[in-house]
Amino acid sequence: MRVVAVSVALPRPVAHGRSTVWTGIFKHPVNGPVRVHAEQLEGDGQADRVHHGGPDKAVYAYGLEHYAWWEQTLSCAPLPPGQFGENLTVSGLDESILCVGDQLAIGSARFVITQPRVPCFKLGLRFGDPSMPQRFAQSLRSGVYLRVLEQGELSAGDTVDVVAPAERRITIRTLFAAYLTPNERDSQDVLTAALTVPGLSAGWHRQISERLARRGHPSAD
Repeated sequence: MRVVAVSVALPRPVAHGRSTVWTGIFKHPVNGPVRVHAEQLEGDGQADRVHHGGPDKAVYAYGLEHYAWWEQTLSCAPLPPGQFGENLTVSGLDESILCVGDQLAIGSARFVITQPRVPCFKLGLRFGDPSMPQRFAQSLRSGVYLRVLEQGELSAGDTVDVVAPAERRITIRTLFAAYLTPNERDSQDVLTAALTVPGLSAGWHRQISERLARRGHPSAD
C-alpha cells in the first residue's frame, strides 16, 4: 500500500436546506510532510466533535481503487483526492483484507485500525446528492479510521505497512457488513467477536454492545 495524497481541511460553513452547517469534509491535497498529532493531522479539523474526530477517528484513509468504481457508478468525471473526506488516499487499501486492530506504519508515525466509516449526511453535501450516504454504506467501500499510536510525519509517496497484524482476524468489510445487518445470526457472531478485539474503537464497542443487547444476544452481557 502507498499514500498517493494527503488531504486536510478546517471546518467551513455550508448551506443545508434553509440552514447552515459547519463541516470539515471538503478536504484538499497538500504538498510536503504533514505532522501527525494525537487526534488529527496538522491543518485538519472537525466541526462536530461529538460524531467526528477524537482519538479513535484521528485519521481517515480511503482506497484509491474505489475512485474508479465510484466514477463509473456515478457516471461522473474523475474525482479529486479527498473527495470522500479522507485524509489519506491509499493505493491498495482493501477492506476485505485489512482487519480491525491491524497496526500500520506510515512515514514516521504509527497507527491502529479502529473501525469502518459510517457516513453522515455531510457526505451528501459533498456530492450534492442526499442519497450518497446510503449508497456509500451499501457499497461496503468504507475506508478505515485510524488511532495514532506514535506521532510523527507522513507525506504522499510513503508506503503503508502492516507492522503488527491483529491477532483476531475480522476484516473491516466483514465487520461493516455485520454492523449493517445486525438481525442475522452470522452477523451477531461477528459483532460479538469484534468486542474482543483490543483495537476496536470505544464508540463502536458501545454501539455493537447496544445492538446485541436489543436483540437479546447473550454475548452482549
